[in-house]
Amino acid sequence: MTAPARPAGRARRRPISQRRPLRVALAIFDVPMLRLGFQAAIDAAADMAVVAEIDDQATLVERLAGLDVDVVITEMAPLTGGRVTTDAIEAVRATVPEARVIALAGGAGSEQYSLALRAGADGFLTREADPADVVTAIRCVHRGETYVSPALVTRMVNTYVLHRAGSASVEDAYDALSDREREVLLLAATGHTNREIAKLFHLSEQTIHNYRATVMEKLGFHDRVELLKYAIRRGVISVADL
Repeated sequence: MTAPARPAGRARRRPISQRRPLRVALAIFDVPMLRLGFQAAIDAAADMAVVAEIDDQATLVERLAGLDVDVVITEMAPLTGGRVTTDAIEAVRATVPEARVIALAGGAGSEQYSLALRAGADGFLTREADPADVVTAIRCVHRGETYVSPALVTRMVNTYVLHRAGSASVEDAYDALSDREREVLLLAATGHTNREIAKLFHLSEQTIHNYRATVMEKLGFHDRVELLKYAIRRGVISVADL
């Protein structure tokens, strides 16, 4: 007896065990032991593998060119005076634009995450990240989410939120938001994409985009990190929710 033909245009979904692992490139230049630690964390996860290790920023573009890679972890190189450069992030974006980028902190500096996200990074890890954080960050950015290291969120609370507590004006801009705008604020601040929010509310992505833009305009913010800090300070979400 002949088996029924499979409907045209529908490919059989590959079992999880047979799916290609996420391909990760490590561009960590200055600390070999740090690179080895990240590699060990990634190799221990069944759904991902390190396909390139780049230890010299001068060869970054050459090594990445033509490489089939899903996620690149690259550090922000420290400069004099406590500053860092985002050259590596920008180089990755230009060379493999389809890949997701996780920035690795280049030493101390409370505003590095903001610089990294503005340069095009999809996530941010501190050098103290434990193996679970590294693996979670890779999975999150590959899904199209923004990942911020839990250690950094705690630092944000300690250095930004707490000293601002109680300083909100009587006429808080939050009061001017509609119920739907507050819902979008909560979801956007915790990393949900416009598509995910649209599916949740059964609305179009453009409608959610408009809501999000209105929230940003009313609160005077420009990116999700600012929105996240505000949501924590305002009590809309807590660190435990992240």
